[in-house]
Amino acid sequence: MFEATIDVPAWFGTVGAVRLDNDYEREMFIKDVKVFPDGDESSAVSFYCDSWVIHNEQNGNDDRRTFFPLKSYLPSQTPQGVQRLRKSDLLAIRGNGCGERKQIERIYDYDVYNDLGNPDNDPETKRPVLGGKEHPYPRRCRTGRPRSKTDPSAEVRTNDREDIYVPRDEAFSESKQLAFETKKKLAGLHAFIGLKKTEEHRSTSFTSLAAIEAIFEDGFKNMPSPKEGGSTKDYFFQLMKTELQNLCKRDFEGLKDEIDKLLKFETPQIHEKDKLAWFRDEEFARETLAGMNPMSIQLVTELPILSQLDENIYGPRESGITKELIEQQINRVMTADQLFMLDYHDIFLPYVHKVRRQEDTTLYGSRTLFFLTEHGTLKPIAIELTRPKSPTGRLQWSHVFTPASDGSVTGSWLWQLAKTHVLAHDTGYHQLISHWLRTHCCVEPYIIAAHRQLSQMHPIYRLLHPHFRYTMEMNAHARGMLVSADGIIESSFWPKKYCMELSSAVYDKIWRFDMEALPNDLIRRGMAVEGKDGNLELTIEDYPYANDGLLVWKAIKEWASDYVKHYYEDVKDIINDEELQGWWEEVRTKGHGDKKDEPWWPELDNHDNLVQVLTTIMWITSGHHAAVNFGQYPFAGYFPNRPTIARQNIPLEMGREGMRKLVNDPEKVLLDTLPSQFQSLMVLVILDLLSSHSPDEEYMGTHVEPAWTAEEKIRSAFDKFQGSMRDILGLINEMNDDPRRKNRHGAGVVPYMLLRPCDGDPSNEKSEMEMGIPNSISI
Repeated sequence: MFEATIDVPAWFGTVGAVRLDNDYEREMFIKDVKVFPDGDESSAVSFYCDSWVIHNEQNGNDDRRTFFPLKSYLPSQTPQGVQRLRKSDLLAIRGNGCGERKQIERIYDYDVYNDLGNPDNDPETKRPVLGGKEHPYPRRCRTGRPRSKTDPSAEVRTNDREDIYVPRDEAFSESKQLAFETKKKLAGLHAFIGLKKTEEHRSTSFTSLAAIEAIFEDGFKNMPSPKEGGSTKDYFFQLMKTELQNLCKRDFEGLKDEIDKLLKFETPQIHEKDKLAWFRDEEFARETLAGMNPMSIQLVTELPILSQLDENIYGPRESGITKELIEQQINRVMTADQLFMLDYHDIFLPYVHKVRRQEDTTLYGSRTLFFLTEHGTLKPIAIELTRPKSPTGRLQWSHVFTPASDGSVTGSWLWQLAKTHVLAHDTGYHQLISHWLRTHCCVEPYIIAAHRQLSQMHPIYRLLHPHFRYTMEMNAHARGMLVSADGIIESSFWPKKYCMELSSAVYDKIWRFDMEALPNDLIRRGMAVEGKDGNLELTIEDYPYANDGLLVWKAIKEWASDYVKHYYEDVKDIINDEELQGWWEEVRTKGHGDKKDEPWWPELDNHDNLVQVLTTIMWITSGHHAAVNFGQYPFAGYFPNRPTIARQNIPLEMGREGMRKLVNDPEKVLLDTLPSQFQSLMVLVILDLLSSHSPDEEYMGTHVEPAWTAEEKIRSAFDKFQGSMRDILGLINEMNDDPRRKNRHGAGVVPYMLLRPCDGDPSNEKSEMEMGIPNSISI
């Protein structure tokens, strides 16, 4: 703690800001500043900083920092004495768009995704620029690195994939870095990818389902060795050791102990509760409502199901899933609102031939139909897999698979393999769209614009700030290791080098800000309708993600509404707020500039629209992200339940030889379709990391910003929000214990906990899913 005495003239008036110089030769983290104008505690003026202040001459500029009191002001209400400081602080944070950014800076600016590959080192890693007319995409934080020599559209990447600029105050806290050992673990994962391994090593399948069990039983000890005379663990250790020796000098026996610990995976909850859950149709269907991707299921509104794609390019538009086939499966005449679908047909079909040209992966366009039973559960009744017409004139191939009702063992295996392909499709969509695109990627522009346009003392900045914590740093790690060319995602998921390009296609065709609001998303998918009283009525009553999500959404919206009403008494205050309007204008025209002319962007011209915009952003960063993130290891850790890739075509498409292999050894065909040993281990490690909570996590309904306590009405509104979250906690516990709710309760069923608010001390909870909803996308 530093103390200083400053002589201030008697006429000075109220303290409106402090400016800090750092004369030390190293940067300093300033948590807060207290000023005592009258020399005692009663006169204290608090300044919450939570920021790094660099040495005066470290950056060659005037790096004095300005901090403002806890009291929030709209621009028009700013005390005259600090108006200039308020504006100059915003100008300083925007930069001038020139030069390479340094790690010590706090400049926020925009750029396209042109840093995913490293063509100067490896031409095979050249990837298209995401952002622009050809591949629309949200913008990332500008780093200003030099351009590639072999691809002038791309930025040069450093050899250290972690050394990607983010503004200094966006960095992880020391406790978060130590707890997760993020950089060390990601460097270890990099070893799997960076080595020039043979295709044989990359594609080695598990030899049996029992070998998969061994991962969780004894940390790979009983797994078959890839080579005679060595364990799988030793094999992976040797792969990692070679590259790590190039990165750092350390005790490799100690490293081996760490790898040993890393490979002792906890049994994922889905497999711990029911060893056969992954094989059951009931669980396959249940997870569309209460799994890690409950955001794709939609109501079938008309038959026949028709593609919107050009049949001259892709083949016949009409689905092979006919009304007659459906009624044969359900043994009755259909009624309204009974059919639901996972539809990955039109969005994947244009990529089928691209993906298939790569080694050890395949793809179909798929449609999966479910029937709503009288018990309120879904039952899968048909899967359609389609290979489109090829550019060389090869005709479309399509087949509809159904559960083998005739007792055919071969039919049962084909049905299981069809489910495996669909699960791979859904898992890929979850990771690339529901998770990466809709949360991490689309939120970064909101953060950049907020820092550039909203002053620290703006009430909306202080409302949103806890929802932006650690996101930019996490996204930089993702660009370096996860979504980069030949990164974890490309190496393990079925699109491979087309992963990010596919996410751009979905952003272009499907993403809309207004539909990111949970109620609107449910209505768009036909999963809810608006009742006469204005409340939503769910099409499936027991839909855990929607049941819990709507409770959380309502609480967030009431909190945002109370907050907005306090600071904006009149609609003119919203319209005339130059910082607020500048923020939203920049979100639309720069951060999401490829969609700037879309008519669905809301205008900030009244209280309702402002509340809806804020609620949507707060929901995406908290509830939506919690729902898609913290269930990853519990549901996908046992990868037959959620495979990331299907590596070979379904036997029926391969003809007589494919069917011969299926009849001779169906388990081997399944294992050769599932991810390889290499891919499985890599995904397990990253899912274990990404499904973890930080010890310094800030949970929704428990964390209070200092500025909120400075205003009595805001503190009271937050107390109300906190009480709502406690009530939601109790309601979710009751629903999980209700035997009538079969989608979240029953023998071997994993209760739905992903939207359960924090209950006191999160470390006391049994699993990561039960710890609470973090405010931000912090992992």
